[in-house]
Amino acid sequence: MSGMLISILLAMVMAAALVLIVRPARGALYLIGVAIVVGLAGYAWQGTPGQAGSPTPADAHKKGGDTLFAHERKVWLETVGFDALQLDGADAFIKNGDPDYAVGLLHAYLQKEQDSMVLWLGLGNALQAQADGALTPPAHYAFERAAQVAPDHPAPQYFLGLAYLQMGDVDGAEATWRDLLAKAPADAAWRGKLAARITLLEQVKAAH
Repeated sequence: MSGMLISILLAMVMAAALVLIVRPARGALYLIGVAIVVGLAGYAWQGTPGQAGSPTPADAHKKGGDTLFAHERKVWLETVGFDALQLDGADAFIKNGDPDYAVGLLHAYLQKEQDSMVLWLGLGNALQAQADGALTPPAHYAFERAAQVAPDHPAPQYFLGLAYLQMGDVDGAEATWRDLLAKAPADAAWRGKLAARITLLEQVKAAH
């Protein structure tokens, strides 16, 4: 059985168990569904289903954990270079439950590189993690600054939509992404990825 099929089956079992045992409210169901479909989409685009699995380290379940940003930035942003290295460090702090250090790290480098779209995006994510998932005015400002620095790049608006999604505002995420898709050039390489994300949100909303 392929890794992707196993993942789908496990996701279906997990979702069914949550609904039957926990019986979450409608808003919680949105978050459960979105987390599953975004995770599966990321696995499909970035994963290697044919590879053998590896054991989970003993410290993989520390307080904190990965954010959607940590996974999605590998699709939308460069993964090598100085700025990417700083995001690696910030993501590690957030995963270990230390978002304050992530904010401090990115603030420090932004003093030197105020025109770095990547660092502003990372700061927006770190500030959201610091606020336990809330898209606070400072976090929103960081995403806006990223857009000002790189007005023609899709990443700032995409990650703003992702920030809405991380705090449970599915409608806000969909509206932000639809606006981005409407402005996308017909030949943009990222149109398909964005349209697929929007379709996943539609499916989650329709199922509930």
